[in-house]
Amino acid sequence: MSVATASTVRADAATIATRFVEARLARRALADYPGDVPTDMATAYATQDAAIRLFPDEIVAWKVGMVPPALQDRLGARRLAGPIFRRNLWAASSDATPLPAIDGGFAAVEAEFVARVGRVDPEKRDWTLDEATAAVAALHIGVELAGSPLKTINDLGSAVVASDFGNNAGLVVGPEIEDWSARLNGIEIETTIDGTVVGRGTASSIPAGIVESVRFLLEHCARRGLPLVEGMLISTGAVTGVHEAPIGARSICDFSGVGAIHCTVVADDR
Repeated sequence: MSVATASTVRADAATIATRFVEARLARRALADYPGDVPTDMATAYATQDAAIRLFPDEIVAWKVGMVPPALQDRLGARRLAGPIFRRNLWAASSDATPLPAIDGGFAAVEAEFVARVGRVDPEKRDWTLDEATAAVAALHIGVELAGSPLKTINDLGSAVVASDFGNNAGLVVGPEIEDWSARLNGIEIETTIDGTVVGRGTASSIPAGIVESVRFLLEHCARRGLPLVEGMLISTGAVTGVHEAPIGARSICDFSGVGAIHCTVVADDR
């Protein structure tokens, strides 16, 4: 890439990032992608990096999502990542946890396993599965609120998803799974929205497994100069699928033998 081209990419990324961040903070939907649609992951993460610098909050967690098989070779990626900010991290409550969504934007409920990382070497760039397993200090059940000001974000492909914080709007963290490595494969998950079962799955529903999501993210963030620190959370992937949920929808993500997380999608008025 020439110096002039790289400079143009950075300028375009900054403009798109500004529009996304402004829309998120104003709780305003976007009718179209706010610039040229990215066609590669390098451009997508350049936009995400610019948006992270603009967003007035601290990253406390990351989400991992899957790149559809049909796009993996072209994009050179099987997974994608997006930041989760402190204002969008919630502990599951005994009542329905509110999920604030932008009216007219995208909102979906995803049942997830959430890893909390222990102390890691911030200089380490390459990770094995065994090393990633050892880096997991605890595993929780959780719910990701997938969300964006752009209603069509998932229709436009994984590069677009990555460019807008990985299509994340928040994370609900539920109870810890005791002895998680021994119990994980026996946990069955069911997601219900407004009384209708919309998805079922297990940890094996995540291609290559949830520890691969942890391994990927440890490498990915370190190589971007954003290494994980002790206590950060990783939402490892949608176990039962990505379930769109309009404002007012009530969801239950039930993890057998561990607990259920109840949520209600509400209009974001923060």
